[in-house]
Amino acid sequence: MQDGPRPGRPVRGSETGRPLMAALDLFGRRWALRVVWELRDGDLGFRQLQARCDDMSSSVLRQRLRELTAARLVRQHDDGRYALTELGADVYRSLRPLISWSRRWAAELTDDT
Repeated sequence: MQDGPRPGRPVRGSETGRPLMAALDLFGRRWALRVVWELRDGDLGFRQLQARCDDMSSSVLRQRLRELTAARLVRQHDDGRYALTELGADVYRSLRPLISWSRRWAAELTDDT
């Protein structure tokens, strides 16, 4: 069983599985980026993570955690808590410019009203 998109394999939008397309496929899945976002400040247990993600269904959270773990962005400690790997922390750091842009965008739209 394949656990999520991987570079080099066909993914949505790319038969060749270009790395960027595989990443966009992974992060385009509902809740995937939210899981990364919620783990940005430290480890969380399953129920804590679920609560922070607006009580998303446990089956969807399990699937996203499986995919993010297979992608080596998330790991599970022996005590069951989830954490970002160094690669996962890199993803969050890479999103910072987009976070800044989204704030400017929101302010721009707010100015229109």
